[in-house]
Amino acid sequence: MEDFFKHQSCSITICDKQGIVLYMNERAVNTFGDKRGENLYACHPPHAIAKINQMLLDGSDNCYTIEKNGVKKMIFQTPWKNNEGEICGLIEYSFVIPFEMPHYVRK
Repeated sequence: MEDFFKHQSCSITICDKQGIVLYMNERAVNTFGDKRGENLYACHPPHAIAKINQMLLDGSDNCYTIEKNGVKKMIFQTPWKNNEGEICGLIEYSFVIPFEMPHYVRK
């Protein structure tokens, strides 16, 4: 199967319910190093681990922005589920956003 996420302009990381990294696209590997097969809990502080555990428990999403080295990014973390609707892990999308960007309210 073709890897549709491989060359995306955002970083995509997928882990299982135990926190083992199953997939990283090229952007994620270039940003974080190759963490496939490793546990993501090892690279997160306690408050982030608590949030990860909460998302895995209740299926909630987590969304926030960060700034590092003059670059602003949107981080969106969301559970992924199997065909039966059971939470199986998390997907994290990280993409650069401009400091000033349009906002539209649509009806």
